[in-house]
Amino acid sequence: MESINPILQHHQLWWVGHVHCMDDIRLLKRLIHEATDVISRGSKSSPVSIVLIVLLVISVIILFISYSPLRVSLTNTVSGKTIQESTVITYTSMGRNFSQIIKTGSRYQKNVTMTPWNNNCRNGMYPRTADIYRFNVPTELVPWEKEFKNYKPVDYTAPVVLSMPEWADVEVRNTTIRLNFNQIDGKVDRTSSQKKYDVIDGVPRNPIGRTGVCGRGLLGRWGPNHAADPIVTRWKMENKQRVKGKDGRNILQFIAIQRHDTGDWALPGGMVDPGEFVPTTLQREFSEEALNIEHMTVEERNILNNKLKELFHSGKEIYRGYVDDIRNTDNAWIETVAMYFHDEIGSTVGNLTLHAGDDAARVKWMDVSNKLNLYASHRFFLEKVSQELNASW
Repeated sequence: MESINPILQHHQLWWVGHVHCMDDIRLLKRLIHEATDVISRGSKSSPVSIVLIVLLVISVIILFISYSPLRVSLTNTVSGKTIQESTVITYTSMGRNFSQIIKTGSRYQKNVTMTPWNNNCRNGMYPRTADIYRFNVPTELVPWEKEFKNYKPVDYTAPVVLSMPEWADVEVRNTTIRLNFNQIDGKVDRTSSQKKYDVIDGVPRNPIGRTGVCGRGLLGRWGPNHAADPIVTRWKMENKQRVKGKDGRNILQFIAIQRHDTGDWALPGGMVDPGEFVPTTLQREFSEEALNIEHMTVEERNILNNKLKELFHSGKEIYRGYVDDIRNTDNAWIETVAMYFHDEIGSTVGNLTLHAGDDAARVKWMDVSNKLNLYASHRFFLEKVSQELNASW
């Protein structure tokens, strides 16, 4: 079954967790039946029978755990409140992906921890400001469908945006200017990969929900601001052997940069220029932020681009959609295309000299694991890549 988009229109939740499915229970039942049949036809003291009896006991225990009517609430890890509504989650069982509606208190429900979207871009101080605080938005009132009579978002657009650089739109509120939202507007892509967004009083409305700030904040475009995030990976090696994690799977590594603005580790991505194709953005941003190509000679640039050409030609899209970015507002938000580029042998990326560009403080190879703490939704992208490559997590 195909994985659903983790962004849900009504609950804005993304999954973290594992549950067992009924197919696994049926498989265990069949194994128990076959083991019992073998034991009944042979000597109970034979080595084969003893092994089968031990396996039978283990299978019964696993079956009991999987089938027991546990009632565990879906818990919001930020607010600690219980989510009462049914929600769709994607989960993994015995290496397979499934989508399923899980109801609070349902019979086969297991521990599933959910984190709400518009978490990073809600409450607290707006980034790169000293006195702009977001209007407080409780988790349950993030969706626009929920009535919030006292909602008074702080109106903020950064001075650098209002100065009208080439990457920013004009101020359209309280004017007769109308931009072509939900479509390609000249070279500017104003469409959303989520859905057709609402335009209220002449400006787009965040399709995920409230953020506590209106205007554009640090973002140049009204509505979606399109970005691209390249995920360049290789296998971790020691003594020419792949290193395995505690789960027995090979450890994956990716190139990470440390952002100047927040200090967070992140993917070396950036904004898509007007009229630019996403693959071009991916290679450009990676070269600028992780390899400092802007400070190379023309000859060095040509050599580097030739090395990267083959690698970036074989990328695979892992995510397309809304990003829970700290810069998001009620009227402007980040959407990205995340693609991974895996160097199976390590001969291409392994020979690259990493050098942080102007927008990055540091750059390094970082192990992929469930302990990652990355900027925005980047951890989620790495988790999906590790699943695609059957890597340790």
